[in-house]
Amino acid sequence: MDRDLDIAITGAGIVGLTAALSLHAAGFRPTVYEAVAQPAPLGVGINLLPHAVRELADLGLIDELLNIGVAITDLHYLTADGQPVWHEPRGLAAGYHWPQIAIHRGELQMFLLAKVRERLGVDAVRLGQELVAIERDVGRVQVRFADRANGAVTSVEADLLIGADGIHSAVRRHYYPNEGAPRWNGITLWRSTSPVVAPLGGRAMIWAGWSAQKFVAYPIGKGRLNWICDLKRDADGAPPPRDWNRPGDRADFLPPFADWRWPGIDVPAIVAASGPIYEFPMVDRDPLPRWTFGRVTLMGDAAHPMYPIGSNGATQGIIDARVMAFHLAACETVEDALVQYEADRREATARIVLMNRAQGPDRVLDLAAERLRSPGTDLATVLPMTERAEIAAGYKATAGFDPAILNARSSLNPG
Repeated sequence: MDRDLDIAITGAGIVGLTAALSLHAAGFRPTVYEAVAQPAPLGVGINLLPHAVRELADLGLIDELLNIGVAITDLHYLTADGQPVWHEPRGLAAGYHWPQIAIHRGELQMFLLAKVRERLGVDAVRLGQELVAIERDVGRVQVRFADRANGAVTSVEADLLIGADGIHSAVRRHYYPNEGAPRWNGITLWRSTSPVVAPLGGRAMIWAGWSAQKFVAYPIGKGRLNWICDLKRDADGAPPPRDWNRPGDRADFLPPFADWRWPGIDVPAIVAASGPIYEFPMVDRDPLPRWTFGRVTLMGDAAHPMYPIGSNGATQGIIDARVMAFHLAACETVEDALVQYEADRREATARIVLMNRAQGPDRVLDLAAERLRSPGTDLATVLPMTERAEIAAGYKATAGFDPAILNARSSLNPG
């Protein structure tokens, strides 16, 4: 395919920037348009699973990522009283050829932004440009961007438009104007980081409780422990009419966790040591019947926003970006590449969205809580280890990171 294509990407988040780097590695020179005028390292932690780290390694980024984040070696599931439910090795310790990296989301974004500017030039990312209209999506795509600083509107033509502009995607809204707000499951997440020693060996992920009340923690580097407290206190439905990234108050969520103290883990102390706390609703959207319209397509959270269960959100978006670049390099036409891209990714990610709604690998916690309700019940009897292992393996297979399959798969680097 002609490498001189004009490719426009909306959204300079993790997925849009990875798409830019992947397309550049395949010989293209995309331009990224970002509505925010000055990106900043906002947010808290995320996990990059081995199938995402593989793709970033193929872009030549792994050594620097390991200097920013933490290579995770273990996952521990615990009941609300600290009883072990499931443990498994992670990353290299689990036999993958690539590590699992826990990292600060904002620092990852800023790292990728610097790499795009380094490899493609500073003009490859245009900030303060908000997509306001898609006027034509066949042949040469025509879109309009408004400058947030002065309101000036610019018309841009491209051979391909990639909507990587997140869960509130303007590109998605253009094609699905009646979709409405994201789907909320009634659970609110309070998130922050604390300057404390990471428990259970310093490289472990901890999931404790059950879906309606859960504590999650893992290290993300620089002496910080990323933590999340989940509470279900509302019925399923539309998200609450409030800011999604608003400051949170410990008093709103900490009392139910007051007794969550186990050997090496003290949830109230971890929360007390934190910096600013932020509050989010746990939301997703229904899988779409199609992502592609003419020469416009969706990617990442714009295509398949999912509950933050199983650490797959950013990971799946990174894989989208790499698959897209692979097909654009391999196919004769843009249209053929988009068909192949959607065939590879749309149904695969839809399965993960739906599996996460059923709690994905965290389902083992709900089963443990449910089956331990009767006094004197023994977990080994009511939840056999074989059943726990099947849940973990089934999620890996659905989400595309079964170790043997991933290690054997061919690279997505252009041939």
